[in-house]
Amino acid sequence: MTVTDSSAAAAAKQDTKIVFCHCAYTKILPQKVKDQVLAGLDAADVAVEEVEDLCRMSAEKDPRLQELAGEKTLKIAACFPRAVKWLFHAAETPLDDSRHEVLNMRESSAEEVCSAIVGESVTVPEEVPEAVAEKSQPWKPWFPVIDFDRCTNCMQCLSFCLFDVYGVSADKKIQVQNPTKCKTDCPACSRVCPEAAILFPKYRAAPINGAPVSEADLDREKMKVDISSLLGGDIYSLLRDRSTRARSRFSKERDEERALKERKRCLKKLQETLDIPQELMNQLPSSEQIQDKFSQASQRPKTEG
Repeated sequence: MTVTDSSAAAAAKQDTKIVFCHCAYTKILPQKVKDQVLAGLDAADVAVEEVEDLCRMSAEKDPRLQELAGEKTLKIAACFPRAVKWLFHAAETPLDDSRHEVLNMRESSAEEVCSAIVGESVTVPEEVPEAVAEKSQPWKPWFPVIDFDRCTNCMQCLSFCLFDVYGVSADKKIQVQNPTKCKTDCPACSRVCPEAAILFPKYRAAPINGAPVSEADLDREKMKVDISSLLGGDIYSLLRDRSTRARSRFSKERDEERALKERKRCLKKLQETLDIPQELMNQLPSSEQIQDKFSQASQRPKTEG
């Protein structure tokens, strides 16, 4: 490399903003890789802005995301590029693929991440100082992010979600309106999406975690769940009818324990099919709340995809 080339590379490096996401609320990023990336960038004398958690920043629409999206050149060490792209989009601060690059610490080695950031081969230390304990907050930033490159606006997620996470924008497009209402560790709405367009960046498995979507993913049974056929019919109607039958038995038998067992049987297949945590199943709304939700969904105008 000539002196001129070296100077140009140094200037380009100075113009590039480097962001490192700690993903502080879960352990989806290998701790050793995170530690080595930071150590490698420090050894390469690269200035890095460390952020606690991009998911939380997106949910809170942190103004810093707008500033980062406006950077001339930006490199982000985080998780899957698809997940990060739509996290920024969800915060109304879209990234520019021509100027911004996301390095994946979930799958790449520390050497690969550091070398991609610095622009030349970087050797990272094998042993690094013990990391500071991850922060703990009452709410883990767990919420759906929509991949609008794949979304067809079918509204299945809106009809399915019982917790009012989704809504419709002024131009009749699906959107995540209440991210903090989402139930931690529940990826169920992503299972009913026929196009695998709903992401949970903190989820353990592809493609829900933001990994690229393959034809095999779309062919898998779990990615082809249809609300209209699940459990033999519309989920809200089915739960409502079963609840009505259970209330009828109440009046005849006064057997509350039997009615509770009936409701649990009704929901068991739902839990197994959609990978819903048991603690969430215990928090599901009452039959009256489910019926109200069904009535609202039935009255909502149909939206063409």
